[in-house]
Amino acid sequence: MTQNPTRQETSARDRAAWQRHGTTEVAALDIGSLPSACHALPDRRALLFPAESDRWFTHGELAERGARTASWLRINGLRPGARVLLCGHNSSALVLAYLALLGAGATVVLANPAYTTAELRHLVTDSQAEWAFAAQPATDRLRGLDLRIVSLDEPLPEAARGKPEADAHEPALLAYTSGTTGAPKGVPLTHGNLLASIRAAMLAWRWSEDDVLVHSLPLSHQHGLGGVHATLLAGSSAVILPDFDAAKLTEAMRGHHATVLFAVPAIYERLIADAPQALTTPTLRLAVSGSAPLSPELANRLAQVMGVPPLERYGSTESGLDVSNPIDGPRIPGTVGLPLPGVELRIADESGDDAPEGEILLRGPQVFTGYWNRPEATREAFHPGGWFRTGDLGRLDPETGYLRITGRKKELIITGGFNVYPREVELVLEKHPDVVAAAVAGLPSARWGEQVTAWVVTTGAADFDDVLAHCRRLLAPYKCPKQVFAVDSLPRSGMGKLRRSALVPPEHQTR
Repeated sequence: MTQNPTRQETSARDRAAWQRHGTTEVAALDIGSLPSACHALPDRRALLFPAESDRWFTHGELAERGARTASWLRINGLRPGARVLLCGHNSSALVLAYLALLGAGATVVLANPAYTTAELRHLVTDSQAEWAFAAQPATDRLRGLDLRIVSLDEPLPEAARGKPEADAHEPALLAYTSGTTGAPKGVPLTHGNLLASIRAAMLAWRWSEDDVLVHSLPLSHQHGLGGVHATLLAGSSAVILPDFDAAKLTEAMRGHHATVLFAVPAIYERLIADAPQALTTPTLRLAVSGSAPLSPELANRLAQVMGVPPLERYGSTESGLDVSNPIDGPRIPGTVGLPLPGVELRIADESGDDAPEGEILLRGPQVFTGYWNRPEATREAFHPGGWFRTGDLGRLDPETGYLRITGRKKELIITGGFNVYPREVELVLEKHPDVVAAAVAGLPSARWGEQVTAWVVTTGAADFDDVLAHCRRLLAPYKCPKQVFAVDSLPRSGMGKLRRSALVPPEHQTR
């Protein structure tokens, strides 16, 4: 009789399987440039944008048209290394412009199309962008700035095809952090950084030319854009929706025989409620969750529908994709798995020494080397030896080696002299049967300095005395919320990340 492997044995097997690539693929993760790497299988279907038409772009067509617009850019004075703002909704024009800019040797500054004039002005000023490719309404918001603007709402200009000019060490993206602790900071990412990040995930997730990705994530964010990278590198196919609609996502997944789904926890929550049939698409082999924490409760509910939880992964703007639950073996709710191929991970205390629980440090070819024009922030972001300080707190499960995220350093609440990490309290609140979602932050308090405060979305039947009693059973008294507010929804970004800075007491206090 064959015995099932223990979690520790499974973890070791998965880690060994990923690291078997160490002498070949892992060594080559960051080699090349995105335009030169995306040349596989030119006649195969690549991208479909159902909101535009039912016509597929082939890999060859994307490469050809991107190269032609790149030639036009060079002829018209775009110099290698120039920063170019790219701002539009999910569309074929956005992808073609992106490939053209990379092929011309430019550095793409990704911008959310929902950004205000002031937010766009900050990106343009800080990045020193000289050009912009934009669609309405961003085009109007950029008027008056010292930019040469090319419209994404019209056919892109082209010229005779030339040779791509970028290489692995040149900057491909200037991505900006979310700015939760101040003005957004620029994160230069080279072609090598981007290639190492997505190639590592593709190795671990066994991505092949036969895969069909479906997602509705914005291409102005690296989560959605990473799906395009994987598709172009593998010679596979992807269906990109303009935004999330449960019925349309289900139709796309079933109609195009999706094998891979990219989504964030907020989307999975909606699918469970509105369209669980999407999660039982017969061909679906991999449902990836990222960009925000996946609560153990939601993971367990999804597992009941899908048979297994989604594959949760972990990364950041500065370090790309870093950690993932394995394809095979256990996916433990509340953990994000093992370091991806080529990634080194440590848990350290404030001085950088190894610790059982503390800040997550990362090193590898996908990690950036410093913030744009911010030498002091760069010095603060690294420990000696090139270890990037993520600002995330975690610990490694002693049985499996899986990483468990426990909070953010800068979200720390200091109440009565004690340290409280909001995520720990949120996880306890979300275990209550009547709490759908929870957020925790500190509010000023004359007595405590800061008081632990909770905002909760409930089923409508919640008894707040029972919710607080539930917390007292599972948490030390100083960690328990002093106030609980009932809200209809939590403030989130377009990628589903909690905007903790937007948590304010509602007009009518529930408790």
